[in-house]
Amino acid sequence: MFEQQNKRVVIIGGGITGLTAAYYLQQEMKDHNLPIEVKLVEATHRLGGKVQTLKRDGYIIEKGPDSCLSNKDEVALLADRLGIGDTIIRNCKGTSYVIAGGELYPIPGGSIVGIPTQIAPFITTSLFSLTGKMRAAADFVLPRSQETKDQSLGKFFRRRMGDEVVDHLIEPLLTGIFAGDIDQLSLMSTFPQLYELEQKHRSLIAGIKRNGQSPLKEEGNFQTFTEGLESLIDAMEAELDPDTVYKSMKVTNIEKDDNNDYTITFTNGEELTADSVIVTTPHHVAQSMFTSYPFLSFLKEMPATSVATVAMGFSQEAIKKDIAGTEFLVSRNSDFSLTAGTWTHKKWPHTAPEGKALLRCYLGKSGDETIVDLSDDEIEQIVLEDLSKIMDIEGRPEFTIVSRYKNSMPQYTVGHRERIQSMYDQAESSLPGLFITGSSYEGVSIPDCIQQGKRTVLKVLKYLK
Repeated sequence: MFEQQNKRVVIIGGGITGLTAAYYLQQEMKDHNLPIEVKLVEATHRLGGKVQTLKRDGYIIEKGPDSCLSNKDEVALLADRLGIGDTIIRNCKGTSYVIAGGELYPIPGGSIVGIPTQIAPFITTSLFSLTGKMRAAADFVLPRSQETKDQSLGKFFRRRMGDEVVDHLIEPLLTGIFAGDIDQLSLMSTFPQLYELEQKHRSLIAGIKRNGQSPLKEEGNFQTFTEGLESLIDAMEAELDPDTVYKSMKVTNIEKDDNNDYTITFTNGEELTADSVIVTTPHHVAQSMFTSYPFLSFLKEMPATSVATVAMGFSQEAIKKDIAGTEFLVSRNSDFSLTAGTWTHKKWPHTAPEGKALLRCYLGKSGDETIVDLSDDEIEQIVLEDLSKIMDIEGRPEFTIVSRYKNSMPQYTVGHRERIQSMYDQAESSLPGLFITGSSYEGVSIPDCIQQGKRTVLKVLKYLK
């Protein structure tokens, strides 16, 4: 099935990182007439990983991520190269809420990762008590952290902002991003720029304002494509040369010989040789391919949470009590199973036919993952019960689409960056020509994964000279 030609690079994993690496490597080959062939191997029947768009009865439904932050330009740059840059659209801005203690509160304007940067909205919000506001204001006078090593996000934010702001706003925001426990997640692997701001300016609030740029822009700055995020996947796949992509091919083992050549073995017994290998699979899958190399064994223990997205379509007439907003987050002290929800037809009007409403809800977080294993009917009932606490919906949805992602959200726990760097160093020493990258290591967002794919291409070219 496989034939050796020139230098061969095999990319294992056809998610956004692997597909990006294959695309950019092929572009480099063509631009510079390089004697390299690329093979992209994916265990499932499709490329794109969690990026998957479903079109149904005039709806555009994202089963995985629904957008990207627009303050990272990797998506726009790639889309322009692919000729689909003119199909990028921004979301409609609207009120974002947080549910705390069962009540719906607008998120104070100017909140950056939950850090208040505008005084008036923070003072006037009823989300926090006077005591909670005074404790957060202590950020202006508290000394810099003396921590020189990694620390948890929870420890860092609680020290600067206090428990109330963390529990009611920062924790729900970060759970929506990482689906993890902020008291376990690594500061230096998620928001190192906040640590740097604190060290430079002492106060986080003052540092963000003086810096003039936020680590994350305010809510509302998101982008997607008119035909859904999967159009980016389709455009890249269409650009790949014939015989580049092999789907439904699962790797069981990878071995290096004395000549630094790699033999890749598949479940069907076939083998493929390579001069260089890029592995972009989830960390636990990557570890299973390298059982002969103990320095990768820690990946087996690296945690990952399971999540689910639930999309529901309604007639707008069925929504008797509507909310004038686009999305909500849920704090842990609320009696909700949901972690967040989006009124998608308001945030992205192109996703629903006229007269229809599209709601998208999220389930699953660290410590509460068994809910993902419930049946579709049970999950639908749970979502409707939670939604009924804040809005009035009459009858059942016209459809419900539940998408489960088991062990799909890698958890960057304290010390993650050091462990990953040690892995890179040992791989370079004992497995030259092997490059491990993807959402498990240096960023979970789509722009992060695109950046990792591009960066790895440069490493491969340098290795192959």
